[in-house]
Amino acid sequence: MSRGGDVLPQSSLADSAYHERSIPFPMEGGAPVTRFFIVTAPVEIASPPRAGAPIPLVLLDNRDPALFEELMAAVERVAAQAAFTLGDEVSAFEQEFAAYCGAQEAVGVSSGTDALALALQANGIGPGDEVIVPANSFIATAEAVTLVGATPVFADVEERTQLVTAETLEPHVGARTRAVVPVHLYGRTVHLDPVLEFARDHRLVVIEDACQGHGARYRGRRVGTFGRCGCFSFYPAKNLGAWGDAGAAVTDDREIAERLRLLRSHGESSRYQHHVTGTTARLHAIQAAVLRVKLRRLDSWNTARRRFAAELTQALRETSLELPPPADPGHDHVFHQYVVRTIRRDALRRQLEKRGIATGLHYPVPIHRSPAYQSAQGSPPSLPVVDRLAGSILSLPVLPVMVGRDRSELATRIGEAVRDGLLEEQELL
Repeated sequence: MSRGGDVLPQSSLADSAYHERSIPFPMEGGAPVTRFFIVTAPVEIASPPRAGAPIPLVLLDNRDPALFEELMAAVERVAAQAAFTLGDEVSAFEQEFAAYCGAQEAVGVSSGTDALALALQANGIGPGDEVIVPANSFIATAEAVTLVGATPVFADVEERTQLVTAETLEPHVGARTRAVVPVHLYGRTVHLDPVLEFARDHRLVVIEDACQGHGARYRGRRVGTFGRCGCFSFYPAKNLGAWGDAGAAVTDDREIAERLRLLRSHGESSRYQHHVTGTTARLHAIQAAVLRVKLRRLDSWNTARRRFAAELTQALRETSLELPPPADPGHDHVFHQYVVRTIRRDALRRQLEKRGIATGLHYPVPIHRSPAYQSAQGSPPSLPVVDRLAGSILSLPVLPVMVGRDRSELATRIGEAVRDGLLEEQELL
């Protein structure tokens, strides 16, 4: 499971072809030595699954040969330099990602969870403090609060968008409330203006959880740049995904950025000069190299996601499913997940599985009802919208590499499978 709860597909040698690569490795005191090694590269191209073939929930980089080749070259560059911890590759990605987001600073870290936790810590949030978070999110949103010693306070969400609003946050403000974490869930932007006004009125720090909102805009600005910090996960299945766990926090506050850099690396400013108690949460140079390649494609991928989502909505328009509403004016949706609702969710999921259509649940257990938090709070708070969502939401495949006719045909196939599955389930009742 990821920061966003995505399950990655398993690959096999049957899907791959062997390629021999040679790389010159610099040797101290001598000429470079060429070493050969074997890697696997997929032989399948990024085209729609043939008739009857399974449709996955997500397609990863090994399904795009041209991209895979470029990414392997980036990995080889880092390996040849043997510069794996921070260094030029990480600094370059930080500069490029900050510029992309429209932020003054970006600090690369080892995961989205670490981005959230270190952002809270850098803003002075700790033991005795309360932080309001939506219960409809991946557990890391609350987990980060717990990791810094503070207490997460769970809020309900607005039913149409499935996101927190100023109105759903207001009842949870107390004497110890220090911060709020709005989550741009599934890639849909939170209505931030009222949330920011709410935070100003109550003197709260805003930490944006943009771990599923890479590249999305609100009022023309990238999300992640409205609060004190914006936090991102680059788990492989994200709109901007690394080849493992990775994350970043962006901010316009240089002092906060410096605290983040200290905290991610044992509080160290120069070798063995430790100014605060930190941790090991650095972004790996190989992940930074992968992300630099993919960042250049993010906007086009997000556009492709929106188009695929539009095709899917068209294919599903005559079903009984409750479909994702369009983004409101000034808002955006980059469709990290395409989430529908139905009271027959589990039955439909079984029918789609029979037809080779992968689905996901984001999320089947609200955070406030998970064993990790239910025992600590005794009786869970009453959050009726979140509870209803947990029993009815279903994520359908979003495959942004598909274009034109291929995209339309695949969306149609998913739509037909949904209609047939709903019809068969109704006949069984």
